[in-house]
Amino acid sequence: MLEIVPLSVRPDLRRALESAALRSLMPPFMHHDPIAEFYFAPPYFDAYLDTAFAVLDLARSDAVVGRAYAVPFAFGTGERSQLPDDGWDRVIQWAFNDRSLGRHCNAVSALEIALLPSARGRDGARVVFQAMKEHLRRLGYEHFFAPVRPTLKHLEPRTPMGDYAMRKNAAGLPFDPWLRLHVAAGGEIVKVAPTSMVIAGTVEDWVRWTGMQFSASGSYEVPGALVPVHISLEQDHGVYVEPNVWIQHPMVIVGSGGAAYVSEG
Repeated sequence: MLEIVPLSVRPDLRRALESAALRSLMPPFMHHDPIAEFYFAPPYFDAYLDTAFAVLDLARSDAVVGRAYAVPFAFGTGERSQLPDDGWDRVIQWAFNDRSLGRHCNAVSALEIALLPSARGRDGARVVFQAMKEHLRRLGYEHFFAPVRPTLKHLEPRTPMGDYAMRKNAAGLPFDPWLRLHVAAGGEIVKVAPTSMVIAGTVEDWVRWTGMQFSASGSYEVPGALVPVHISLEQDHGVYVEPNVWIQHPMVIVGSGGAAYVSEG
């Protein structure tokens, strides 16, 4: 059985969420989005412990086998009446500003759900997601969104995200497994966030992050990247602009059966 524990209940698990095994689930360059500092870096992260979760495997002596992060923000008026094109980056900036100004937050956005391969069987990703959503619902949030990074998009880096996101399987559900999980859980695809994450570095940075060599300026397909990385030898920089897919979830639980539950302390 999997147990989902907010870090507000188990702050001692915070370090375990940054284990090498969990960090390796994402390509190395994904750890270099500068906007992430406004959520993950101390002291900012201390304000988000009730929406950050460790996933424990009770059959393995409470081993940490996953993590999930979400961020609260204010939504529904002015520039916040629509989900932003610069999805993941912008929602973290909104949350930072809201916390600094003491605004009431009525919405929450998922930022990441990651499970080790050993925890992915038996519908693990779905039940973890549903348990997280149930916890956020009990906290009183009215809206729940996710700028989703489709699981298999990296295999088609030159396919436009809009075309990829709308591709269906024989059952009429999204072709991509992670998009399909969200839709099956009651989510609705709202739109593509074309500039959801922007990661820039020198050419040497990209050599170090990817293990590749860049002999000429141009666009390169990089392992794990959803779209090509643009390299300029003349300007000595590489820029990756990742599109995500905004999904809106109702704050009700659809198909909530499963093995995961939330420990509230």
